[in-house]
Amino acid sequence: MPESAELERLVRAAALRVTRPRIAVLSAVHAHPHADTESIIRVVRKNIGEVSHQAVYDVLRVLTEVGLLRRIQPAGSVARYETRVDDNHHHVVCRSCGATADVDCAVGHAPCLIASDDAGYAIEEAEVIYWGRCPACAGQELNQETARQEKVRRVG
Repeated sequence: MPESAELERLVRAAALRVTRPRIAVLSAVHAHPHADTESIIRVVRKNIGEVSHQAVYDVLRVLTEVGLLRRIQPAGSVARYETRVDDNHHHVVCRSCGATADVDCAVGHAPCLIASDDAGYAIEEAEVIYWGRCPACAGQELNQETARQEKVRRVG
């Protein structure tokens, strides 16, 4: 995770004023990629004390607008934020617990998927979300299925 001085440099390079909430939010997202707003608020409050929900929402919006953060919102999920903004990567989301991880593009440069018909659009980005079970949830489901089979075997 970048040091505070590096975070301050990033904020200044984006032509923004350095403030404690901006540095705290940027630090929180660096430390907790794909965190939702409520999680970010908890981390920021732990690190700098009282800060309003609205202040964090405002900082997230501004940092996203200037390209220091990326906002993603998988279907059925709240918005999540990450600092990996310099490429066109995708995400994998666990259907059970909602855990989210980065997935590099399968092929080529951004956009890494070429539309068969762009309908005249100047396509800038392709977003793919893979859905499945994270290792922890998949293991838990396997253990539950094994226990169920064992119970059926004992009864039958």
